[in-house]
Amino acid sequence: MYGDQATIRRILTELGDTWAVVGLSNNRDRAAYGVGEVLQRYGKRVVPVHPKAETVHGEPGYPSLEAIPFKVDVVDVFVNSALAGRVADDAVAAGAEAVWFQLDVVDEAAFARTRAAGVEMVMDRCPAIEIPAL
Repeated sequence: MYGDQATIRRILTELGDTWAVVGLSNNRDRAAYGVGEVLQRYGKRVVPVHPKAETVHGEPGYPSLEAIPFKVDVVDVFVNSALAGRVADDAVAAGAEAVWFQLDVVDEAAFARTRAAGVEMVMDRCPAIEIPAL
């Protein structure tokens, strides 16, 4: 498993509340849209990261992690596995405390790099499923 219950709990309850959601747009049919709503309902600030840089759920969007002018605590990744490793590397470079790869997003090398950098990581899980269980 790529993220035990203790790590999941720590990310959801102890780390900061600013979550950059990579892949979040105003497309209500995408999972990222609903997950963003759930995270907000549980008190998280959800920052959309998408090439369109749309405002979503009342928060202005940014085209990349590097473009965000403030610290994000957790980077939640809704891109396919082939692109996810680069996002994890960008999250580490940006100073995020944790990286969360969504369901079916798996990159074992990125997981190893991220953990080796001292950054918490969960992979192939969904915070919108995990947070209500806490």
